[in-house]
Amino acid sequence: MRLTFGYTPCPNDAFAFHALAHGLVPASFEVEPVLCDIEELNRRAAGGELQLTKLSFGAAASAGDGYRLLRSGAALGRGVGPLVVAREPASLEEAAAGRIAVPGRETTAFLLLRLAAPRLGDVVELRYDRILRAVVGGEADAGLIIHESRFTYADHGLVAVADLGEWWEGETGLPVPLAGIFARTDLAPELVEAAEASLRASVEYAFAQPEASRDYVRSLAQEMSEEVCAAHIALYVNEHSVDIGDEGLVAVERLIGRAAAAA
Repeated sequence: MRLTFGYTPCPNDAFAFHALAHGLVPASFEVEPVLCDIEELNRRAAGGELQLTKLSFGAAASAGDGYRLLRSGAALGRGVGPLVVAREPASLEEAAAGRIAVPGRETTAFLLLRLAAPRLGDVVELRYDRILRAVVGGEADAGLIIHESRFTYADHGLVAVADLGEWWEGETGLPVPLAGIFARTDLAPELVEAAEASLRASVEYAFAQPEASRDYVRSLAQEMSEEVCAAHIALYVNEHSVDIGDEGLVAVERLIGRAAAAA
């Protein structure tokens, strides 16, 4: 049995899923990795293309009943939220009212922005790794950044306008739910259970043998420094990646509920 598994080439996913992708943990199936930007995975989920896939919690409603959340593999925590950056200091409201570059309308980052600053100006969708250059070059007045950009924006001469993770934690007291691993609902229950167990084993393997995935991480993140890769992994892979936990599930429900209310 072979299952398609969509995840990003970012260091956190490469670190967490290296063992599963390379057959280093027990699994009753083989995986066919499909590496895509998170927004592309969100869009592909709308058509149910992938059997297992990473999916922004901001896009979970769009996926409808086609996918169910698994407990392992999530990106969720405290201090992990997206940032709004600009060339000059400003308030969040000022930055959001201008021309703002975002990494996709289905991302959790964009959902948090809409919740924190409902009066948005001109929204420009760009792949996440192009946003900093767009703000520096004046194509956008501000940028909503995710992934490794939060570690490098200052190197581009930009300043942080708002930390949407801090905003969320202040509003709810809950960790920020960014993305999770979802299984297509037409998969047999025993296969989904096996996938969940193998994902957990893969994350546990990553923590137990952190150097094992080094070459794989570097092969997918060639433009990143070792320091940025390490910081990226340390921030986004945590205890919630092993098991999302009850608090994590509450956070996801709260986010989806607030999104529905805002809509």
